[in-house]
Amino acid sequence: MTGLIILGVVVLLVLILVGIYNGLVTARNETKNSWSQIDVQLKRRYDLIPNLVETCKGYLKHEKETLEAVIRARQVAIDAKSVAEHAKAENQLTQTLRSLFAVSEAYPDLKANQNMLSLQEELTATENKIGFARQAYNDAVMRYNNKLEQFPGVMVAGMFAFKMAEYFEVEDAAERKAVQVKF
Repeated sequence: MTGLIILGVVVLLVLILVGIYNGLVTARNETKNSWSQIDVQLKRRYDLIPNLVETCKGYLKHEKETLEAVIRARQVAIDAKSVAEHAKAENQLTQTLRSLFAVSEAYPDLKANQNMLSLQEELTATENKIGFARQAYNDAVMRYNNKLEQFPGVMVAGMFAFKMAEYFEVEDAAERKAVQVKF
């Protein structure tokens, strides 16, 4: 009888361990999936940028530095490896795109160009999708990290070398400020 009780307790503990482990794996995979959703939108953004630059080239002959800055920022973002590197590179790319759009305001023909308007609209939609994907990723990271830090997950996570995930954070304090619209 005692043997059956001990066997039952051991089986119960193994089932609990398996359940916790599977929950951690599920949360980690959800985090990876969320990151891949960001990656899809970033790829779309990277694909749109060369078209935007080509559209602007003819009009912005005197703004060569701005176009080159956008191209450099795009390449740095593509080459980023870690979440922190991606966040920093994406913030820089966003700043250079803002500069490009600000410069384009001084060129009425460019502002009215159908390709430019279409590309700006697509980039805006993509930026919105990136924002939603970042939020979903950070939510998945929070759930995963919570499972890693809460008892009994912390014990299982330590045994199987689960690591904390990084949040996708805004580094530029100016991006946290509310946008001012002036007419």
